Amino acid sequence: MTRPVGHTGFLTLLMVGLSLPATIEAQEESSASARTSDEGAPLRAFELSGNLEITLDGRIDEAAWQRAKPISDFTQQEPVQGNEPSEATEIRVVFDEDHLYIGAIVYDDPEQILAFQRERDASLGTDDRFMWILDTFLDGRTGYFFEINAAGLMGDGVITGGGGRGGAGRGGGINKAWDGIWEARTATRPDGWSAEIQIPFRTLNFDPDESEWGINFQRTIRRKNEEVLWRGWRRNEGLFKPVFAGRMQGLRSMSQGLGLEAVPSAIGNYRYVTPADPLDPTAPNATTYPSDISLDVNYSLTSSLRASVSVNTDFAEVESDQRRVNLTRFPIRLPERRDFFLEGSGVFSFAPRSGPSPFFSRRIGLTQGQQIPINYGTRLTGQAGAFEVGFYQIGTAKQDYYNTFIEQDVTVPSEAFTVARIRRKLWEQSAIGAIYTLRRTTQDPGNLEGVDQHTAGIDLDFKTRNFLSNKNLELEAFFVWNSNPRGLADPQRIDLGVDDLSAHGARLNYPNDIWTAHVSYRQFGDWYSPAVGFVTRNNFRRIEPRFGWAPRTPSISWLRRLDFSVQFRELVSLSSAFPGADPYLLRGRGGTAERQWQFNLLGVDLESGDGFDVTATQTYEYLDREFSPSGELTIIPGDYTIWEYRVFGRTAGRRRVSLFGGATIGGFWNGNRQQYGGRLSFRPNPGISLSTNIQYNDVQLPGGEFTASLYEISTDWNPSPWVAITGQLQYDDQSNIVGLFSRLRWIVKPGNDIYFVFTQNWRRELLDLLDPNTLGYNTLSRGVSIKLNYTYRF
Repeated sequence: MTRPVGHTGFLTLLMVGLSLPATIEAQEESSASARTSDEGAPLRAFELSGNLEITLDGRIDEAAWQRAKPISDFTQQEPVQGNEPSEATEIRVVFDEDHLYIGAIVYDDPEQILAFQRERDASLGTDDRFMWILDTFLDGRTGYFFEINAAGLMGDGVITGGGGRGGAGRGGGINKAWDGIWEARTATRPDGWSAEIQIPFRTLNFDPDESEWGINFQRTIRRKNEEVLWRGWRRNEGLFKPVFAGRMQGLRSMSQGLGLEAVPSAIGNYRYVTPADPLDPTAPNATTYPSDISLDVNYSLTSSLRASVSVNTDFAEVESDQRRVNLTRFPIRLPERRDFFLEGSGVFSFAPRSGPSPFFSRRIGLTQGQQIPINYGTRLTGQAGAFEVGFYQIGTAKQDYYNTFIEQDVTVPSEAFTVARIRRKLWEQSAIGAIYTLRRTTQDPGNLEGVDQHTAGIDLDFKTRNFLSNKNLELEAFFVWNSNPRGLADPQRIDLGVDDLSAHGARLNYPNDIWTAHVSYRQFGDWYSPAVGFVTRNNFRRIEPRFGWAPRTPSISWLRRLDFSVQFRELVSLSSAFPGADPYLLRGRGGTAERQWQFNLLGVDLESGDGFDVTATQTYEYLDREFSPSGELTIIPGDYTIWEYRVFGRTAGRRRVSLFGGATIGGFWNGNRQQYGGRLSFRPNPGISLSTNIQYNDVQLPGGEFTASLYEISTDWNPSPWVAITGQLQYDDQSNIVGLFSRLRWIVKPGNDIYFVFTQNWRRELLDLLDPNTLGYNTLSRGVSIKLNYTYRF
């Protein structure tokens, strides 16, 4: 039986959105000449020949650099859009058959240069930095991102989906998990600092027959909170949007070799897990020494399409998940950290601003934080003409393990996963796509037959930079369906309709400076639950408009920007179903499940880089079942309306000591809550960082009170950009578990790494159940891992 549902809001948004391409297509087609005039003169790359060569030492002193024509016409984006930079920057580009070289002279007062960070891919929100992108296919949508600082830190990533999803030229579609093989060296000068960068052409995908790429550069002068760019310097543009990049010409005779790369790895482990009953002779060994050899092979099928095979995939080097305090009824989405799933992951992004998440890679090889062995993995990512494609075929092994958090033996069956994604480019920035996933459980722990769980969806991503002449406008629309989560052999299986098993929605976004706005609609059915996806809640229909205004204040020298916004959200239940209940027995209620008004009363950004925000939120929520936020106290079903007030402040990261933190006070269901949190960071010297993070909740309810807290201490020591030693100690009083993670990473040379990892977990509990004074810490698990990998390129 299928329920009738309301589609008016969705259809209205979809019809408006689908009419936009026809309305704006003429603007898109006529924008080429306007873009050319806005780009300015192209950069001309100089080809090395004869005995000319580059010695990578950071000093721009070779004869080849003197023969290359420099560019220096940078423009301010911040603090004053369109102004001349306060400091000069000079860039040269040369190349030979195998490498692209970039030489940068960054003029500045040497005593004022900020360079705290050294670790690969560390955030440079504290430092002066030099960034650039390469749009190797000149499609204005995809590219490679690189950044360095004066201390020699190297960071990189890939840009997908047109980038710039942060709006107003910020943030966006960039995946910084990609670690390309390249090198950079820096040197100080009496007039600033300089850098030499060497990027092998084998690291990049490109068409070797094309002589022109997109390229752009950006420099941050942190003490002045200043951003300058070569092209795309308007605030609605930005570095991460390749469509606004400049041009690099003169490339030719570039070699990618055979396009074959092999990365063998050797892994050795020591693991100890405290048995549930040390006296049980049938219990598995508490101490094991697993070791293995893994192999990753990457091959470029074409200049733009890459296939990968991984055997005995191991993630020993991956750092532990960041713990979070969760007092809600819904699960928290944790980020992916495994390289195999991060590389090329941008193509699998599906309607990201709407959150249907039909594919979430942490559903493969992980369960409740426990790693499940991956026997094999294959991956295909890249471009084929006007199409972006992505494909996974992965097999995981059966795993029996003792879950120390729930204190039970757990069996995870062997499974096979298939994920296929395709996106067709439309016009200058838009795309339409489809996704399919299959999860095949080959052996069910409940002795039922194996279940094949399918998910399929389509999405539209429409973007233009020519709305109202020069404004950004975006439309995102999607539809996703999954098969019945109860297999044919399940005696409780019930036939379900399309609405019950699907999600659909649309979002219209106007991300510009100084005005922003969006309106979104989405509906998730009762049984929308993609087997390789992630859903925080289903069984709802939601509409959410938002409007924001962020005026500049040029007349006030110490104030850069103010920020005001208002957002409304109403979520209506399709029925009174809830997770774990049968919706067919609970139909009939529907009605408003949540209504929220959120006001950003005042946001302040100072010229110094400091700032604060003040918000107020009113939330009405209908609770359809009992809920226990603490495990002891219970919230009864009913209607609840609360107000919350929040103040959040931040100091500029360029200081040796910086603080990010805030406080929230207000209602919590039928009681009250005070919430405090913050991160304090101390950087005494370049390459050394100490930080502490605290989250504290004090909740008072009619039936009692409780606290929920999280404490974290992190340390980072980077004696050079090639060696990183990190440590992290975490404790939360919900699980009463203390976790220690420490890692040494030595980059012998780019592509060749050695990892040493130590982990240990303790539980805070009574050491003697008969004596309440014996509260202490029992070891739950301990592990040591050593991993070595080496990259061979052909």
